[in-house]
Amino acid sequence: MSATDTPRVALVHDWLTGMRGGEKVLERIARVFRSAPIYTLFHFPGSVSAELESHPIHSTYLQRAPLLEQHYRRYLPFFSSAIESLDLSEYDLIFSSSHCVAKGAVPRDDARHICYCHTPVRYAWDQEKAYFPKQSGPVAWVRGRVLSRLRKWDVETADRVDQFVANSTFVAGRIKRYYGRDALVIHPPVDTEFFRPDEAGGNPPKKTAERGQYALVVSMAPYKRIDLAIEACHRLGLELRLVGGGPERNRLARLSGDQVRFVGHVDAEELRRLYRGATCFLQPGVEDFGISTVEALACGCPVVALGRGGVLDIVTDGVHGVLYQAREAADRKGMDEAEPLVAAIDKCRGLRFNLLNLRERAETFSVERFDRQLRELLATT
Repeated sequence: MSATDTPRVALVHDWLTGMRGGEKVLERIARVFRSAPIYTLFHFPGSVSAELESHPIHSTYLQRAPLLEQHYRRYLPFFSSAIESLDLSEYDLIFSSSHCVAKGAVPRDDARHICYCHTPVRYAWDQEKAYFPKQSGPVAWVRGRVLSRLRKWDVETADRVDQFVANSTFVAGRIKRYYGRDALVIHPPVDTEFFRPDEAGGNPPKKTAERGQYALVVSMAPYKRIDLAIEACHRLGLELRLVGGGPERNRLARLSGDQVRFVGHVDAEELRRLYRGATCFLQPGVEDFGISTVEALACGCPVVALGRGGVLDIVTDGVHGVLYQAREAADRKGMDEAEPLVAAIDKCRGLRFNLLNLRERAETFSVERFDRQLRELLATT
């Protein structure tokens, strides 16, 4: 099935509230189906790219919910029923981009449904405690019931998908574990033409990456374990720059000392400048893939990451950065969680990385590669 053979196509995405990794993937998918409408739980106009905004966008009844923009996460109990309320009966192909409930959209009986799965719902499955550390009390009890129902619904609705596509080998494993389904791996697209080393004056990039005097973290989601990055950089006397915002910012600010700089939300050019100037990019949490990780490599910035999850599809230890293993609470024997990260950053700062190796690795995740693999999938579906 090709895009030209299937004129009636609908794209489904969880919500449109900003341009994060999932929205960047959706943007590339939308370029294949330029006239396809986008169906979503809710949409904050102007929050995503002009390219996505140019598509017809249809939202659910949640669009009218009180104080939605400030508290949309609190409407989680309604997400599953809202996504099922979308009328997709006129479409022959449903292409969902899902990290929460989009994969549960209801296609027509004879329609095809391809789901690009960024991850099964993190906070309902293996990262519940990272998002909701308080596990006692009446609020926690209610939340537990909500998440239990969501998990049950999540498994039951997996059969609505004909073809799962995972963004990493790690996520393909999670799809197999929770849904009992196989998934094709197509890594997300990264703009490696824009994210590249500084080539001022037209000179080719230097063979060995020259790095600055700060570490960099992008995004502040709870599972990213930025508290460990803050503690590690404090012990090393290394400046840490944090890009992004959200509900975690206030908590992290209370943990931070003078060596932490909250950069906030930045445009693409400033983000590229930060990658170029960093001594290393830090990823202390388990990522499903890691678009920012690839962007850092593309700019000549080596990566220090926990050696689990999607980063294993990207980084080879000692070649593109340093991978380390977590010291689990039960095995610490007096040593705390931050120590392996401290050692890994220290090791990274002592190594000289070949810039060409970093670039070549990043270029394997280019937008051209994603477009080609997506079209190959559509041609055989």
